[in-house]
Amino acid sequence: MEAVAKTKKGAGGRKGAGPKKKPVSRSVKAGLQFPVGRLGRYLKKGRYAKRVGTGAPVYLAAVLEYLAAEVLELAGNAARDNKKNRIIPRHVLLAVRNDEELGKLLAGVTIAHGGVLPNINPVLLPKKSASKETAKSPVKATKSPKKA
Repeated sequence: MEAVAKTKKGAGGRKGAGPKKKPVSRSVKAGLQFPVGRLGRYLKKGRYAKRVGTGAPVYLAAVLEYLAAEVLELAGNAARDNKKNRIIPRHVLLAVRNDEELGKLLAGVTIAHGGVLPNINPVLLPKKSASKETAKSPVKATKSPKKA
């Protein structure tokens, strides 16, 4: 009997022995910084649905990246307003609470070491009319009355 030589396929089971392509992540394909593969894994492991589509983790990563960029930009502006180079939790809180939509989204969220928004109830402030009258009364006394 003659031994029949098996025809070998290319590297890794690929036909054609061309150079192997470098793997490209789904995050790079989508042009995102957030990990699409990891979010897909979390969606599957979390059992939120029986099946998870291919577009779901990409969309979720894009939304989360947008929210993170928005909060970081506003917090960076708050840090610059306070003449600081680093963003601290206080800056994040000021950014979130001063933005209407983010404030609504994170209404029930407590940010550790964030403090509170500076706010004084108008009832507690001193009355402006009383202070103006006492200041103006000496000025009126110095003026001479007009003759008719």
